Amino acid sequence: MFDSYDRTHRLLRGRRAEASGRDAEAIAAAALARGGWSVLARRARTPAGEIDLVAERDGLLAFIEVKARPSLSEAAHALGPRQRARLVAAAECWLAANPGHGEAGMRFDVVIVAADGTARRIADAFRLGD
Repeated sequence: MFDSYDRTHRLLRGRRAEASGRDAEAIAAAALARGGWSVLARRARTPAGEIDLVAERDGLLAFIEVKARPSLSEAAHALGPRQRARLVAAAECWLAANPGHGEAGMRFDVVIVAADGTARRIADAFRLGD
């Protein structure tokens, strides 16, 4: 009986988290567009994993991880080394499949979205080898 409850609870929690993530990605994409960025891809799937947003401005390509958390301070530490490595590998796959972008370089950004809809972008949040 409890196993069924636990599975249902996890499923509902997962659905809420996915909906929250989609909302946060929409907020982040809108903020990027207001800043002059062109969003090239949302939830870009690659063999190495998914990239939340891929955006470009003036030839600079940004691979963006979006984090939704109750507060901005909680979200600031939400991207660990394993997730960074996955994002780098996914970016390499995306670049191989989408040549001709990033003539001015590339970087990895994190956009943090708080529960109240406040968004903050950490430009160049990490570099290769971090």
